[in-house]
Amino acid sequence: MRILVVEDDRKIAGFLLRGLEEEGHRVRVVATLDHARGALGEGGFECLLVDRMLPDGDGISLVAELRRRRDYTPAICLTARDRVDERVSGLSAGADDYLVKPFAFEELLARIEAVTRRRAGGDTLAVGDLAIDVAARRVTRGNTEIRLTAREFDLLRYLVAHQGRVIGRTRLLEAVWDTTHDPGTNTVEVYVSYLRHKVDRGFERPLIHTVRGAGYTIEDRPR
Repeated sequence: MRILVVEDDRKIAGFLLRGLEEEGHRVRVVATLDHARGALGEGGFECLLVDRMLPDGDGISLVAELRRRRDYTPAICLTARDRVDERVSGLSAGADDYLVKPFAFEELLARIEAVTRRRAGGDTLAVGDLAIDVAARRVTRGNTEIRLTAREFDLLRYLVAHQGRVIGRTRLLEAVWDTTHDPGTNTVEVYVSYLRHKVDRGFERPLIHTVRGAGYTIEDRPR
């Protein structure tokens, strides 16, 4: 799992980095809201751990920004603030969970597993008349069910989760194939072609678009 840690305390950040990587996660650590926005703009994160007291503001504001953009990446607030009203404000702003420092690492792992499982189990992604039932791994467009291979499904889900944004092939390789090296000749291009054949063929409006020299995007563009 790719996890973004937003934490300015070097000792805590280092502890989280080592511990999460030992559990097999891929972790990126940033210390400010500004750097977090830049990292999130690159996409591909499956969980966000964010401190509330950062040098350039309250970390919960970052979660609120994501939710306003309909980005529901699971987010856990890490904070020394243990007042009930502060926990309530964090959850009301869109955080999936709230963990008060100091905390046991095993508890953090359990909460990461819980929020990511809960989010994956309840999500329905949609763009135009295309809908993805994430838990059932079922795709429909209009009244038509679209049968996809596991890899095709993962690629489509990633594109729809980032709809309207242009995603380059390197990012797609990292997010869908878990590598930055092409495991086969033109792998991304081939799988996008597969998706186009299944998702767009026979429908009036195409959803998958190529941005020459930049990558791919999926969106319901008006005529």
